[in-house]
Amino acid sequence: MHREPVNLTRRRLLSRSAAAAAVLTAAGVPILATGTPALAHNDDKGGNGGKGGRLKVEPLVPAKNRGIILYSVRDRISAAPDDSGVPYGFERVLARLAEIGYKEIEFAGYNQSTAILGRQITPAEIRKILDDNGLVANGTHTQINAATFQQQLDIAQTLGMKNIGTGNDPSNSNYTSDWDAAADLWNDLGRQAQARGMRLYTHDHDAAYSFLLDSGPLDAAGKPTRSSGRRRLEYFFDRTDPRYVFFELDIYWAYVARYKHQKYVDRSGREQTDLFDLILTVAERTKRFPLFHAKDGNKNTTLPNGYEMTPLGEGDINFQQFFQTIGEQDFHHANWEQDTAPGGAALPAQSLDFANLSYANLSELTIYKQR
Repeated sequence: MHREPVNLTRRRLLSRSAAAAAVLTAAGVPILATGTPALAHNDDKGGNGGKGGRLKVEPLVPAKNRGIILYSVRDRISAAPDDSGVPYGFERVLARLAEIGYKEIEFAGYNQSTAILGRQITPAEIRKILDDNGLVANGTHTQINAATFQQQLDIAQTLGMKNIGTGNDPSNSNYTSDWDAAADLWNDLGRQAQARGMRLYTHDHDAAYSFLLDSGPLDAAGKPTRSSGRRRLEYFFDRTDPRYVFFELDIYWAYVARYKHQKYVDRSGREQTDLFDLILTVAERTKRFPLFHAKDGNKNTTLPNGYEMTPLGEGDINFQQFFQTIGEQDFHHANWEQDTAPGGAALPAQSLDFANLSYANLSELTIYKQR
């Protein structure tokens, strides 16, 4: 039997019914009680200094900043022409995403089935599809290395990107020396990107927030075996120039990091516990995070990662708290991603259906401000 997810049910109750509070209270769900409607006129007793006024509601993620990484719909980007009735290839899939409401596209490759055009599509042709649908390329996951970087900047410039990045961590090492080398490279490539009007960014996974081995006794190779408690990417933040190196936080993987990477052994051999706080990590350097992956998940401690991916709004992750706390709404761009969205041959429409549902849920996040 199909059962509507609990989070979605609560949201619809809150938006559709004045009786929602009574329903939720009866169900044992805690709610915030207010004495007057949120948009009522404030009087002197309302603590508004006697000035009066009203609140206004705004989208927490502005419509122009709502995007999608095409990895989420990679099955339909790469699909050959078929009779499923589901869009395939860049032209049809991007048109559908624009119809849903997405304004921005983050790329995960520039290829589609050669059966569509009889050859591979070009970046210039993709740019025309973007323009025809009122879409903007806000970034890409490509390979970042010195040998091919100018070529990648050429493609990004053709597509009109303001950000160029990768889906890989700058280093997979546990040691500061390797992160120092990565920082030197990224500072140099970041300067090159800035000279072309772009920002260079790296996208994290949970391992980026594991602890460095940077203290304590050395092993046979002369490497430290214990930790000061500093996390890999936090070290990289400080070693890179904030003018040239930027970041794309994957919110889902940051929650996985909080679940998985809690303990380290200090220089004295004692086990220590430190909980990763993704909101403080961003809030302390919020202008270094132009992009986010808005990826949701249900907590499931039977899995190694502690979470399993879901469409946005169907999981346990508190996007309202995250985006409201970090501020700078106009600066930040949220790209929906769900690695598990494709449904295979049996469910060819699933990834686009999830894109539609996730966009609707993202657009429902709101913030209240004084007029």
